[in-house]
Amino acid sequence: MFEHVENYPGDPILSLMDDYQRDARSEKVNLSIGFYYDENGQVPVLTSVKHAKALVDAQPPAANLYLPMDGHPVFRTVVQSYLFGELSAADHSRISTIQSVGGSGALRVGADFLTRYYPESRVWVSDPTWDNHFAIFKGAGFEVNRYPYLDVSGKSIDFERMLAVFESLPVNSIVLLHACCHNPTGMDLSPEQWDTLYELFRKHSIIPFLDAAYLGLGDGLEEDAYSIRALAQSGITGLVSNSFSKVFSLYGERVGSLSVICESSDIAQRVAGQLKGTVRTNYSNPPRHGAELVATILSNAELASSWRAELDAMRKRMVEMRQALFDKVKTLNPDLDVNYLLEQKGMFSYTGLSAEAVDRIREKYGVYLIRSGRICIAGLNSSNLAAVAEALSNN
Repeated sequence: MFEHVENYPGDPILSLMDDYQRDARSEKVNLSIGFYYDENGQVPVLTSVKHAKALVDAQPPAANLYLPMDGHPVFRTVVQSYLFGELSAADHSRISTIQSVGGSGALRVGADFLTRYYPESRVWVSDPTWDNHFAIFKGAGFEVNRYPYLDVSGKSIDFERMLAVFESLPVNSIVLLHACCHNPTGMDLSPEQWDTLYELFRKHSIIPFLDAAYLGLGDGLEEDAYSIRALAQSGITGLVSNSFSKVFSLYGERVGSLSVICESSDIAQRVAGQLKGTVRTNYSNPPRHGAELVATILSNAELASSWRAELDAMRKRMVEMRQALFDKVKTLNPDLDVNYLLEQKGMFSYTGLSAEAVDRIREKYGVYLIRSGRICIAGLNSSNLAAVAEALSNN
């Protein structure tokens, strides 16, 4: 039995982390996986999260029961305000939001829901994108295609070519988009381009699916949420997956959400029921603790303000690291074009390095990037900047 089961090649990023752990060099640098590290190279526990945990732990002991299938009720309420801002009660009533097992769980529940009601549709993801996007939708039974995102230089978004592809898609095509801080390129659409996209989607009956894992790490929380809020106000149907792993530094808690923006409250109620049914046949109920922490912070004005300040400090540190790395590389190799460090946003930058160059950097300098050439800016600090600058300058 199971003789026909093939080997799993492993996730390229998580496998690279295993290689990093086995590397005995003390000067090695991990710029691969998408963790936010502080200046000391540690994944921080946010002060706002510590205070929220103290408040949660201070509650009288209660039975540790299952959450509802759609998750923690307060969490779902505050997440809607967090994502969509100050909408009217009528607008909120046409958005169905559930708690999910991280952002990946939100994507998969959304994919399973869509494949039930649009089984003939195809999914389109950006080229390039996060590898798991392709795998999740393919695993849900969809044919997955790629739409162009960058121009031939790899240094800017080819918006016109992207629009041309979208205009050619059949009705009910599903288009996956990064809400902000595009992974892996760090290049985002402007508000005007988002508005143009939504008008095109309305005209051609295309279903947008936004993935939001880095809100607040690009230009700021309000600015980064533009794509989500413009979608809610556009009047078209769409989906939004959201993760709190990075922005709350709650990786192991697997806290996320899925929201479906519908045309009416009646449709939203029916969608909510079917999302619960999808969860029931998947993992049945989401976990409690992380949702309680996020709900406590976002429903408490003082803690929410503290968290926003910490989030902005994370964003500003990455901006400073971009500038510092740019300056060091230009000092070592003035002719090397590393303007992308300053032009791109968020946790990642797209270096344009080939897979072979990435391998050479890892072997010679102990600097770990993923083979697409993506670099995790959050892994930089004053102790490793010189080594990373030297590695980039000589490749």
